[in-house]
Amino acid sequence: MKQNLFLKFLLLPLLIIVSSISYAQQTGQNKMLDNKRIGVIGDSYVRNHKEPVEYTWHYKFAKKHNMEYHNFGRNGNCIALDRARFGQAMYKRYTEMPDSLDYIIVIAGHNDTGLLDSIGGIGPFKEKMSVLCKGLVNKYPSAKIFFFTRWVTDDFAGSDAEKIVDAMIEVCGNYSIPIFDAARKGGIFTYNDSFRRMYFQKETDTAHLNSKGHDRFLPVAESFILQY
Repeated sequence: MKQNLFLKFLLLPLLIIVSSISYAQQTGQNKMLDNKRIGVIGDSYVRNHKEPVEYTWHYKFAKKHNMEYHNFGRNGNCIALDRARFGQAMYKRYTEMPDSLDYIIVIAGHNDTGLLDSIGGIGPFKEKMSVLCKGLVNKYPSAKIFFFTRWVTDDFAGSDAEKIVDAMIEVCGNYSIPIFDAARKGGIFTYNDSFRRMYFQKETDTAHLNSKGHDRFLPVAESFILQY
């Protein structure tokens, strides 16, 4: 009994120290992001389709860390192809973003997948991706830049979706830009009916998360971003 009490008294200061370090790290992390300007550019993954931007994981991330949030999402937008209805491709329109951003997140590739033939194939797509990556680094040399790929699809292996994801990963690697493979590592099961009913804006939707879905992905994205 006395031995147990001794161990408890011995462990208590250690637990207090560990808790204090953890709290200090979290507090320092928040202070580091405090009032920083974050801009998110992309397609309907960013605009959040028909639901409020405030439901998105990137908006919630910014608010959690007291950041100034700017959304540059457009439904139907592509990385590599201009579309009359949905505006200039991202490799051009990134220039419209303000110069004073501290963090830039690009979330895209869904629309490029379905229009890969119109783009001219994976080669021209990589060329436009290179223009976007190089342009962002030139425009924001002191900022933190991140890319997130599209989700996985049914029959992903060998599909145009896989080609787009792998091309994005390859090109970002050429410019030392961190990219998260949301298709393979996101934990978003677009191919499952029950999952979609719970986490997507509609059961038939395979692209747009609802608020609960964004809450699910937030800690995944947050962990990826904060390591940098």
